[in-house]
Amino acid sequence: MRLRMAALAAVASLILAGCGNAGEADKNPVENKVDKNAAGKFEAGTPMADLAKSGKVKIGVKFDQPGLGFKRAGENTPSGFDVEVGKILAAKLGIPSDKIQWVETISDNREPFLQKGTVDFVVATYSITDERRKVVGQAGPYYVTGQQILVKKGSDIKSVADVKGKEVCSVTGSTSLKQIEAKGAKGRGFETYSQCRDQVLDGAVQAMTTDGSILLGYAAENPDELEVVGKPFSEERYGVGYNKGKPELCQFIVDTLTDAEKDGTWAKAFEATLGKSGVDTPTPPKMDPCPKK
Repeated sequence: MRLRMAALAAVASLILAGCGNAGEADKNPVENKVDKNAAGKFEAGTPMADLAKSGKVKIGVKFDQPGLGFKRAGENTPSGFDVEVGKILAAKLGIPSDKIQWVETISDNREPFLQKGTVDFVVATYSITDERRKVVGQAGPYYVTGQQILVKKGSDIKSVADVKGKEVCSVTGSTSLKQIEAKGAKGRGFETYSQCRDQVLDGAVQAMTTDGSILLGYAAENPDELEVVGKPFSEERYGVGYNKGKPELCQFIVDTLTDAEKDGTWAKAFEATLGKSGVDTPTPPKMDPCPKK
């Protein structure tokens, strides 16, 4: 009996320890090495030097995208792959995660936030496009996904070929909304992805569309009601947004994320977030060269 009680106590200790570690992992899943000497490594007058000297940074992320950028009720900070990418950039500037100001950024205000200086970086499922690069800087891609469709289980929509004439929602200002309308759907825009998801659950619209990585997160939250259908029908290349008037930031972002890919930090960030859905860790995409000054 004493041996059994001892064994049970040991198991209980392991479970409690595991729960404690899991909580900490969720809070800060990847340990980034903060460069404490960063302020002296950047050329004076560059935006990197200014940020490193200030010891703080403002990063725009989504708050309603599970696995990418998601802020739970009662939590002080968001979590997700995009959030981890932001932490990697901050650490290179010598800024610890508790000195990052996370700013909720929706699809429709990413460019204004960068242009007005509301944020220093945008890491918010920000697909790189030639049109956007005319008004803001976009470095990357650090991740590549594809547009898919989310429906209620039992829907007659099985692929993008079935959306013609159907109401399909996404967020206002997103490339996804434009692309689904080009497929013949009646597009409806909402301020956030969660509002769009709710419309599908309520039956107000027949489908939701955006990047597959986002839709999988929502389907995982409602496995009995929602499912992702069809193959990806686009390529979305996520980039880090920055103010076009600060071109030095581009090479900083590319170099920092390239180093993270080489030393395994990028993979750890993916595995601690999107990787929890069960998908394999992908090979990081090759990043675009920065514009010549």
